[in-house]
Amino acid sequence: MAVWLREPGFFGTHATVGADVSQLMATFFTALFIVGWIQARQHNNDRHHWLMFGGMIAMLAFFISYYLFRSLGVLAFEGKEGFGGPQWLYDQVFVPVLTLHILLVVIGLVMAIYMMVLGFRSQTFVEGKRVLKDAILKTSGRRIAMILGGVTTIVLLFFLSRVMTSGFSMGKFSVYLGLILLIALVFGIEISIQRIWPNGARRHRVLGRFTMVIYCVLFVTGTFTYTMLYILYPGKIG
Repeated sequence: MAVWLREPGFFGTHATVGADVSQLMATFFTALFIVGWIQARQHNNDRHHWLMFGGMIAMLAFFISYYLFRSLGVLAFEGKEGFGGPQWLYDQVFVPVLTLHILLVVIGLVMAIYMMVLGFRSQTFVEGKRVLKDAILKTSGRRIAMILGGVTTIVLLFFLSRVMTSGFSMGKFSVYLGLILLIALVFGIEISIQRIWPNGARRHRVLGRFTMVIYCVLFVTGTFTYTMLYILYPGKIG
């Protein structure tokens, strides 16, 4: 898999297969989110639910599997030889945009998990139609601790099974530790946000707008780095 991702891409640029797949899937996810957002504005709640849910599930599955193989590749791990432009452009433009993009990826993954859970918790059905519950929606600290403990146990068991079959490595450990911390961060956000917006419906709408902005900016920064790295200023890699 890792070898295949380093093969020449299919868009006809200097990109690898991994970079082209990343750009293609980012376009697909963003399109699903935008269409889902439009459906919400038009009060087509059921279509909105399944478009956003499907997009977020696909995005999570893609990022987890893709970045496991590519090790968050891009230029962060390829080094300066991956960028063929001038040094000042690399230092003052490309690296800041790439850094912002990676930070948005982390925020986007956190919000994807959070919004999926919030979407299911804040919905109800009235005469067969899916609507948001206009009511207080809170989770107790005890329940959060129990859920987090259960999820952590499952992740650790899966990690131990991987260690037994293919051996231990710091890379694997970092990935699974990062996953646990990511889930813990989601629950931490829930504890803080439910104090600010206790009403589940309002919380879903406000955070939905925020999440949409994150995904749109994520797509723009990802497209920018792809264009700079593989079209305008290709280097030795790709």
